[in-house]
Amino acid sequence: VGAAESGRTILRVYQKLTPPPFNLIGFIDDDPSLRQRDLDGFELLGDSRSLLAVIRQHEITDLIVAILGPMEGSMFQAILDAQEQGVAITRMPVAYEELLGRLPINHLESDWVLRSFVDEVRTPPLYSISKRIIDVVGGIIGCAFFLLIFPWVGAAILIETGRPVLFTQARLGKGGKPYHVLKFRTMIQDAEADGEAHWAEEGDPRATLVGRFLRRTHLDEFPQFWNVLKGEMSLVGPRPERPELVIDLQDQIPFYRSRLLTKPGITGWAQVNYGKGASVEGSAEKLEYDLYYIKHQNLLLDLWIVLQTLWSVVSLRGV
Repeated sequence: VGAAESGRTILRVYQKLTPPPFNLIGFIDDDPSLRQRDLDGFELLGDSRSLLAVIRQHEITDLIVAILGPMEGSMFQAILDAQEQGVAITRMPVAYEELLGRLPINHLESDWVLRSFVDEVRTPPLYSISKRIIDVVGGIIGCAFFLLIFPWVGAAILIETGRPVLFTQARLGKGGKPYHVLKFRTMIQDAEADGEAHWAEEGDPRATLVGRFLRRTHLDEFPQFWNVLKGEMSLVGPRPERPELVIDLQDQIPFYRSRLLTKPGITGWAQVNYGKGASVEGSAEKLEYDLYYIKHQNLLLDLWIVLQTLWSVVSLRGV
């Protein structure tokens, strides 16, 4: 229901999924001008007045409501009538979320975000305590491994490009609180000689030979377990971003600062599903995964992300 941009977005999602998650019949919309538009091979079956007849004719079981903003009273009543006849009603953001495991940031309204992240997302105290305990245990193990590999990794970096072996860089933590992340240096010295923040890309030409190996094995991330022990980061959460890039991205991507509602993590839902977002478009898609994680975070999801990350390390899928 709704053949404008929101409806076309869920259509594009449907067309990319194999096998199809359901049998899509067509669109319903009250705008007569849409009858002349190409709907990617699908038909505009009618308007609100014919909705019930279309449901009976095609034996419809589900409606996805892809109308953002005010809805005409006749359409609202037709949807209620369909629900009374046993048709399942799903809002477009919910369908998008269930199909892709991320939130459609370009099709959300501010009141929906407030309901989702203020009214609905209330982290249980037991989860917060358990997550911190796991972070401390994981941080201790990670720091121990970091100390074991430091002489070897440090020597490799020194031999190839000299000092420094480690570097720190400003990041924004929960609530926008700044802190300094600790990492092995994987790029040439003065990689940002112009003083500007640059995206870290896959196959970045600024990366050294040792740096590329460290990235593919994720060994460059191990110093960050110290940030986890300090409570600045968690094992799982949105990847921390630089303040300069946050300022830029929040002006271009809706709800971007929402990712600061939780602690950043060494790994996260966006990392195992997408990877690096070395552009505004990539950062927007990563944000959709980050917001899904913030909305649904729990210990089972955290465990699944950790297992996926371990497989990425073992299979050398890092970038």
